[in-house]
Amino acid sequence: MQSVDAHDMTNDQTPSARPLAGRHALITGGNRGIGAAIAGELARLGANLTLAARDEESLNQQRERLSRSGEVAVSIQVMDLANPDSISSAVAAAQDDLGPIAILVNNAGIAPSAPLAKLELETWRHTFDVNVQAAFLLSQAVVDGMRSADYGRIVNLSSTAGLRGYPFVAAYVASKHAVIGLTRALALELAKGPVTVNAVCPGYTETEMAHNAIANIQKSGKSEAEAWAILTRGNPQGRLIQPEEVAATVGWLCLPSSGAITGQAIPVAGGEVM
Repeated sequence: MQSVDAHDMTNDQTPSARPLAGRHALITGGNRGIGAAIAGELARLGANLTLAARDEESLNQQRERLSRSGEVAVSIQVMDLANPDSISSAVAAAQDDLGPIAILVNNAGIAPSAPLAKLELETWRHTFDVNVQAAFLLSQAVVDGMRSADYGRIVNLSSTAGLRGYPFVAAYVASKHAVIGLTRALALELAKGPVTVNAVCPGYTETEMAHNAIANIQKSGKSEAEAWAILTRGNPQGRLIQPEEVAATVGWLCLPSSGAITGQAIPVAGGEVM
């Protein structure tokens, strides 16, 4: 499926309404939750998409949903973020399908929960492999193409856990702090060229991960209502963030007009961190 050329757009699809038309965006974890919302937002802005995840069935379902309009090309790649070979082969296949990657959204991540005494070294390492090493490897794989194309946007999904601490998720908190450190280092390294690097830091967002957290809280004997209250009490707005709110921020960072925004860690958290 081919992307729509700007000259073929109807009056309600002007280039200004599709500022990413012709750009190729790779989104990890683009099959569900925040990643699916980001995919929808970048498609709305005109980008052609590669969605990467381990679950081929859900990737196909998401591709079908996004392809219905016929306005953007959507490709999928099965990718294991803990496996460097899987990453490199998937990136090569994605670029063979849709051309050089202009936008990279490192969205996928894991958040194991355990008290320090029970946190296993393998869990610690695996968390860093998926949350940090994969973002590094993917950035390394696409940045030369971005420079050659004179356009690049790297957006790393961190978390409020990258800006503050939470108990019982030490591996997750440490990895998300590392994502912000990687973001800032790469932003400075690439600042003289056409590539920006930013992090978006959602608070608790209404996704499968949040519902899993609710279930874990309930195991301690709390009711569902009490669990929701615990999960939302850190948000001054008293609510969970919606995936579309995170996606809108990511979309903004990917725009040509956001070229002066780099090295930032932007909370989308209802005032939880300032």
